[in-house]
Amino acid sequence: MNALISVSDKTGIVEFAKSLHSLGIKLISTGGTAKLLSEQGLPVQEVAELTGFPEMLDGRVKTLHPKVHGGLLARRGDAAHMSSLKEHGIDTVDLLIVNLYPFEATVSKPNCSLEDAIENIDIGGPAMVRSAAKNWQDVGVITDASQYKLVLSELKEHKKLTHETRFALSIAAFNRISNYDASISNYLSARQNDGSLAQFPGQLNGRFTKIQDLRYGENPHQSAALYKDLDATPGTLVSAEQLQGKELSFNNLADADAAWECVKSLEGVACVIVKHANPCGVAMGSDAMEAYTRAFSTDPTSAFGGIIAFNCALDATTASAISEKFVEVLIASEYSQEALTVLSKKPNVRVLKISLPNVKSSKGSTDSTHSIQSFALGTHNLDIKRIGGGLLVQTSDTHVLNINDLKVVTKVKPTPTQIQDMLFAWKVAKFVKSNAIVFCANSMTLGVGAGQMSRLDSARIASIKAEHAGLSLKGSVVASDAFFPFRDGLDVVVKAGATCVIQPGGSMRDQEVIDAADEQGVAMAYTGVRHFRH
Repeated sequence: MNALISVSDKTGIVEFAKSLHSLGIKLISTGGTAKLLSEQGLPVQEVAELTGFPEMLDGRVKTLHPKVHGGLLARRGDAAHMSSLKEHGIDTVDLLIVNLYPFEATVSKPNCSLEDAIENIDIGGPAMVRSAAKNWQDVGVITDASQYKLVLSELKEHKKLTHETRFALSIAAFNRISNYDASISNYLSARQNDGSLAQFPGQLNGRFTKIQDLRYGENPHQSAALYKDLDATPGTLVSAEQLQGKELSFNNLADADAAWECVKSLEGVACVIVKHANPCGVAMGSDAMEAYTRAFSTDPTSAFGGIIAFNCALDATTASAISEKFVEVLIASEYSQEALTVLSKKPNVRVLKISLPNVKSSKGSTDSTHSIQSFALGTHNLDIKRIGGGLLVQTSDTHVLNINDLKVVTKVKPTPTQIQDMLFAWKVAKFVKSNAIVFCANSMTLGVGAGQMSRLDSARIASIKAEHAGLSLKGSVVASDAFFPFRDGLDVVVKAGATCVIQPGGSMRDQEVIDAADEQGVAMAYTGVRHFRH
């Protein structure tokens, strides 16, 4: 049996090659890999010796040769194929171990030049991988160090790879080539004539791998599956570890994502409760229990069967309080062992652990070099919506409002406490479906109006919910995700009890709304940014 080894990432390759040699497998290799293995005392035949043709063009041409590809592509059970190999003195290649030039890592570096990017486009590697993967019934193709252990285990046990393993390795190989080519296409089609990168490449190639099939989609008559973006950043829902509970449904995942994205954007101990993709209760607290109690009190009715998320460790006391209610999914960054013991008594509750990202999104725009390079490589910083026959693609709404961004436009100025509540309400409103109206006080939601065609109706619904929950809106702060087009919306929230308003501004009738605020003695600040969420 012959193994051809040509790797850029040499992690574990020496140990793997030693194990192959101990099994009596002949080693063939290229350039740097051959040198490394030889220095470790392993007998290696260089590809140049195999082909009788030296590497040339700075190594660009070394494996593109019939003695390599013939050995990979020949069908062992085809007499004509084997006769051709014999006629031309070609040996079979039974194992191919290849990982590709680090194109993705290269272009992710700041100030990567086009020349560096081009030089890291592998040619011979993908060609060999495709040949081996196509001929999987006779050849095992290994494209990642994580596969070494399985391959060695089977070779030791069976003296060859099983049919199932060769096919699985072939699929993994074609997937790797597809992802590699997609990253090259994304990057190069984003290049501008001046050498800069466009935010949106000329061709956008998604790179996703299936995590699992789901029981059904939004409704039982729809099929569904969960995929992970290969460029996904840490601290997202797809990185969650499920500690207990039933399988997550399509709707569980959609709602859990809304809850987690909202809660991780809040600084300090916070709890977010989501129902049908909208926050129905959000609050800060001195600890998890206080945050949960305050968030739940916003709308106990809607919280029934909801998704609860914490940006902190969950303790046993809070877990006990949650266990008294019907909860679909619980998310936290950490759990005490006592909390997990309490939750184990509710085995149907889906308990997820997600580590908080190390770096929170900073101010405003997403036009950094890193972000643009990310867009060129993949889709993890993009918000994508499917429409008939195509996609709508936009940058993610990562804008963070700071105190200095506020523009107070009324005679009455907000107090320091009101400013903090405005910032809190604004963060929550970003995660509420438009039209969004959010009443808050003391870093706690009091009433949330979401998804209405009229901003007036959202305001009315928010005040009705607060009334049903027994919460007073007197002296509250209210956030509107977009401007008030007329004064009537402002009149409704002020009548409900709000004394401070935060909104984007930008309406043709801004002065009318400002005059209405001054007339009623309330403070109002503009953000200059809106947060539509559809």
